[in-house]
Amino acid sequence: MDMTTVDTFVRTTLLDAAMKVAAAIAFWFIGRWLIHRVIALVGSGMRRNDIDPTLTRYLGSIINVALNIALVLGILGYFGIQTTSIAAMLAGAGVAIGMAWSGMLGNFAAGAFMLVLRPFKVGDFVSVAGVTGTVHELGLFGTTIVTPDNVLTLVGNGKVFGDTIQNFSALPYRRVDRTAQLAGDVDHADAIARLRSAIAKIPNVMAKPAPDVSLLDINLLGTVIAVRPYCSNDHYWQVYFDTNEAITRVAREAGWPAPTPASVTRMIQVPDERRGTEPSRVVESA
Repeated sequence: MDMTTVDTFVRTTLLDAAMKVAAAIAFWFIGRWLIHRVIALVGSGMRRNDIDPTLTRYLGSIINVALNIALVLGILGYFGIQTTSIAAMLAGAGVAIGMAWSGMLGNFAAGAFMLVLRPFKVGDFVSVAGVTGTVHELGLFGTTIVTPDNVLTLVGNGKVFGDTIQNFSALPYRRVDRTAQLAGDVDHADAIARLRSAIAKIPNVMAKPAPDVSLLDINLLGTVIAVRPYCSNDHYWQVYFDTNEAITRVAREAGWPAPTPASVTRMIQVPDERRGTEPSRVVESA
């Protein structure tokens, strides 16, 4: 083989291809850096204008995907590949993928609707699709929730939007619901007065609305007292546990007996045909 031909091939083809590959790699890293800078600038600008963090993260995800697609198409165009045909191919593939992954598109559409309707935002304590916790992020296809036991849980936006949503942070305060089961011989009026006084002394319990301490039910064990203090969302669990402790302490200090099940004993006569006698059998029912 003629060395001149080889040298010409190396100079004109391989060297040119190597330069293009090196340039494409440089474009990729520079483009990725610019994309991160753009997303950071957009995010900082939205935060300066007090835009909801949920909307900020959602728009950041959309911008990231769009700019990455534009970067890839630009690099392919640099290599001389017709991007119009690739765009048409991507559109056709998008239709096919959309039919196959209709659930993913449903999650995307649900996320867009949630941004408009705003049932919750990042930082809210919610219960959605059977998951209870603090909203960490609203993504393109799913909502990330941190449960009270510190587990990061991802729930599809379609499931969130299509199910019941409870936002515990939407209102300034909540009611803590607890009950006190009393024995039958305990004076419920005295118990209500003692419990109301003890609950009012719990830190962070609101004076208005005042705690509800009332006769809730009557059963075979005795009376059931509803104990319902109000507090801000930030102090819910502290008031919850302190209320349990207050109920136990009041019962101990007052000397109330523990509620025990009532039992009924019946004597049943069962005839004995072999001996002609009627022995007694005792049957107890609680």
